[in-house]
Amino acid sequence: MSTSKNYAGIPDEFAQLETAKVVLIPVPYDGTSTWGKGADKGPQAFLDASENMELYDIETDTEVYEQGIHLADAITENQSPEAVVNAVHKTVKEHIKRNKFVTLFGGEHSISIGTIRAFNECFDNLTVLQIDAHADLRKSYEGSKYNHACAVHEASQTTNLVQVGIRSMDIIEKTFMDEEKTFFAHDTVNDEFWMDKVIEAMTDNVLITFDLDALDPSIMPSTGTPEPGGLFWYETLEFLKQVFEEKNVVGFDIVELCPNPNDKSSDFLAAKLYYKMLSYKFMGEAADVEYDNTYDVDQRSGNTPSKFDDDED
Repeated sequence: MSTSKNYAGIPDEFAQLETAKVVLIPVPYDGTSTWGKGADKGPQAFLDASENMELYDIETDTEVYEQGIHLADAITENQSPEAVVNAVHKTVKEHIKRNKFVTLFGGEHSISIGTIRAFNECFDNLTVLQIDAHADLRKSYEGSKYNHACAVHEASQTTNLVQVGIRSMDIIEKTFMDEEKTFFAHDTVNDEFWMDKVIEAMTDNVLITFDLDALDPSIMPSTGTPEPGGLFWYETLEFLKQVFEEKNVVGFDIVELCPNPNDKSSDFLAAKLYYKMLSYKFMGEAADVEYDNTYDVDQRSGNTPSKFDDDED
């Protein structure tokens, strides 16, 4: 999908599936968005921006690409929203079974239904940390439960869902919302302890789904449904760093970049955000450790048992 066959143009030795700790799966899908179209172009814009990004992270004093980042084939299934979700679920689970740290870049938020389902089948007591402007809790929308407006409905029923940054929702979504684990933007802006409260609401194993419209449109205008009053760059990084330090983040996805040819800053922000999240995940690990591809949660900085079994779905 990018000019280079490797993520961010990294050398081949760090891009091989067999040895890379990280797998990046692009999902260029925009089948259910209802206003601003273009999220299917997000993965390509993200990959292009990544090739023009410095790979040394000043804050963590690391070059996380040396852990190995394999750019997987894009998931291009487009027969139906359900087919896309199923394809994402199957691919993600396959890579989890290979003991990879699995990451995805969308595409619109409906792809996360498949992501969450795969991780929930493989990790006990999973928390889904949704960072988003929208609640995305509808049971169905426009005749489908695989719509972007339903992105975390299933998670609300089957995982420990914690929502951060919410500032737009339909009243029906209150039916499915746990308000004790929902951190609305208008509350967090005046609460200096909101990050600690979010951490306290989580279990040990955490999957992050990051909708870029969680960010304020002044720094992230290129998204399908921008909402005023969002998160800013350094508070976002502070929060994410705390999550990675205090919890076992088992994977993440980033969604809803709608690139604008006149706004390269949003593409670059998405590229930096992805790289920052990896840098926080691996900042305490040496890059030259032998990597065993057998499935073992302990090898991925986790101490809790996996609930993965050998049954194929």
